[in-house]
Amino acid sequence: MIERHATARVRHALRRRLLTVKTTERLTPQMVRITLTGDDLEGFVSAGYDDHVKLCLPTEGQDAPVWPAGPDAPVLPEGTVTSPMRDFTPRRHDAAKGELVVDFAIHAAGPATEWASAAKPGTRLGVGGPRGSFVVTDDFDWYLLIGDETALPAIGRRLEELRPDVSAIVIATVAGVEEQQTFETATRLETRWIHRPLADASDPAFLLDAVKSLPLPQGDGYIWIAGENDTVKILRRHLVEERGHNRAWIKAAGYWRKGSAGFHENHNEG
Repeated sequence: MIERHATARVRHALRRRLLTVKTTERLTPQMVRITLTGDDLEGFVSAGYDDHVKLCLPTEGQDAPVWPAGPDAPVLPEGTVTSPMRDFTPRRHDAAKGELVVDFAIHAAGPATEWASAAKPGTRLGVGGPRGSFVVTDDFDWYLLIGDETALPAIGRRLEELRPDVSAIVIATVAGVEEQQTFETATRLETRWIHRPLADASDPAFLLDAVKSLPLPQGDGYIWIAGENDTVKILRRHLVEERGHNRAWIKAAGYWRKGSAGFHENHNEG
């Protein structure tokens, strides 16, 4: 018998895969959806809506990803320039079709933005992981999903996977109405879009003010937060210490930190 409101961490065998771009789609002016395919997808597992894979992004002059040396990769010749790597959420995986979908938030210059902006059918990409999944039983009375542009892929996936007719609330910051997304879901969904310039993406006030004004529903609720690291910590502290929400029923993750590249951190303790 599965414990009510159970959470579990599931480990996966680490594997590096070489995939190719099948299609690209501009969801919004600053969000690109890329569908990947390839024989290496065989055996791919992503059990959690906020899983992360490590993308190995070929740069100019690299036709294929160059992985750093590791347990499943040979020692590289001296002087080899490896491809940069970034963490991304698997937006959707369809084993039957042999497809993996990843959404890219296009913003300040960086290897992920540059790769996604130039990607076209046939472009190659390295995908490692996920190393593991954090699985939450879908038996809560309601769900609150909070984040910025970087959190939207996980939010969209969670809404697609939740059971029908459960209450779900989304509070999300984006640059403007043109960046709002329509989520496919069978839940009773309430979405609150907060508009702010991208230049103010690290300012916690936008999300904090919206969360403070939200009456939490009755019953047991699970809260998920992702976005800028300091903002995520502030929101979690507010919900636990000031609103009295059960700390075991909140997961918070810093997907990025102002001034830091390739940053990711969980804040689920204390």
